[in-house]
Amino acid sequence: MFKKDVSITVSSLRKSYSNKEVLKDVSFSVPEGTIYALLGSNGAGKTTIIKILATLLKPDGGKAVIKDFDVVTQGDEVRQRISLTGQFVAVDEVLTGRENLTLIGRLKGLPNVLAKTEEWLALFDLTNAADRKVSTYSGGMRRRLDIAMSLMGNPEILFLDEPTAGLDPQTRITMWNLVKGLSAKGTTIVLTTQYLEEAEYLADNVAILHQGRILVEGTPDYLKKILPNRGVKLNFTSEKHAAKALSILRANQVEVNEIEQNLPSLEDVFLTLIDENKEENTYV
Repeated sequence: MFKKDVSITVSSLRKSYSNKEVLKDVSFSVPEGTIYALLGSNGAGKTTIIKILATLLKPDGGKAVIKDFDVVTQGDEVRQRISLTGQFVAVDEVLTGRENLTLIGRLKGLPNVLAKTEEWLALFDLTNAADRKVSTYSGGMRRRLDIAMSLMGNPEILFLDEPTAGLDPQTRITMWNLVKGLSAKGTTIVLTTQYLEEAEYLADNVAILHQGRILVEGTPDYLKKILPNRGVKLNFTSEKHAAKALSILRANQVEVNEIEQNLPSLEDVFLTLIDENKEENTYV
């Protein structure tokens, strides 16, 4: 089976603010062209990891490498390959959508800026609103414009810090589809989120972060399998058959339409691990 190259490698990352240790020996890797979700509550350390990877913050220990470049010692090379969309939308409300994109393109020194601007406006469904001031945009439109601005220049790696926070359900689904589309085209994406369904829907791999440590990581399906087995769910072909006890199924030749393992949800995994970790910390 073809193995993807690794875009990001994080090893034993540590960071403290004053006397508070925010990151404690965090390690993970992100294969090229995949979506990696950092899932955790407020204060878990998600944004601190993103800031370190985006060269906005220096770690106290450990190492982070992006495309073979160290984020501390080779920051210029790293910044040429990444883009960041933060928790708060960073658009100029006085300018129009088109002017915002054109400005970013020119600041980056991109060729064919006008053509690129039209391309991103169309991709993010903003063409009809392109000449309106951003102050008239809805929250979802501003977020789409924000991400479009981050993508000017086609960065290899995109960091999304809680990209759908505060958005309505319909706009959130639109954003999910956009992120999926970017990954399908080869962009490596690292996102932070508090939404379990977001991590489950988007991510190829999920890391559950709590109090500065990664408790567990893996695919959403793998994480659902690490809790004790919840048994088997049977779907019967009729209500009459469903009423019969399992012990007499064979004796009565009752046909079962489907048998599947009754796995926990990603929410079950998250809450169980967080609760267990709280209990451990109580006795430290």
